[in-house]
Amino acid sequence: GPGLAGFGNFCSPASVTWCVLFSYHVAAAQAAVLLSLLWMPALLPVASRLQLLPRALLSMASGSSPSQSSPASGSGYIPGSVSAAFVTCPNETVAKEIARAVVEKRLAACVNVIPQITSIYEWKGKIEEDSEVLMMIKTQSSLVPALTDFVRSVHPYEVAEVIALPVEQGNFPYLHWVHQVTKSVSD
Repeated sequence: GPGLAGFGNFCSPASVTWCVLFSYHVAAAQAAVLLSLLWMPALLPVASRLQLLPRALLSMASGSSPSQSSPASGSGYIPGSVSAAFVTCPNETVAKEIARAVVEKRLAACVNVIPQITSIYEWKGKIEEDSEVLMMIKTQSSLVPALTDFVRSVHPYEVAEVIALPVEQGNFPYLHWVHQVTKSVSD
């Protein structure tokens, strides 16, 4: 497993059991640190503990200590150059048609179609409640205006929801792939 990767130099077949037990204890210690961040009310206020949680989770996944820089910092990824855009649709058929079109037009690398959400909102003075489908679209941030224009041109709603949030960090190979498969504004 991933816990053995750093111990390859002295994990011979004869000592595999020791290495497995050692890596289990390392993972257990990391989990204990994570839990302690969540359950130490006397030491830190709730807001401070929650701010530390993402760094602790990231360090557990990468095998580094929380004080080290994030994995994306040395990767060449420019924070915010990829965005996740969200679009609601009246049904799965419409969502899949729009999703396929934005990927074919290289306005997005990937679209997740998330069924059965409930939206409650005010529209024309009335509180409405509708069953909708949510699209989560990964694209270059520079393409969000073109993506928005395209969605508006094909969406059945009078006012289509298109909102985008910049991705500050993540799995560099994935973020790099998003850039590779989408066109840039200059294309």
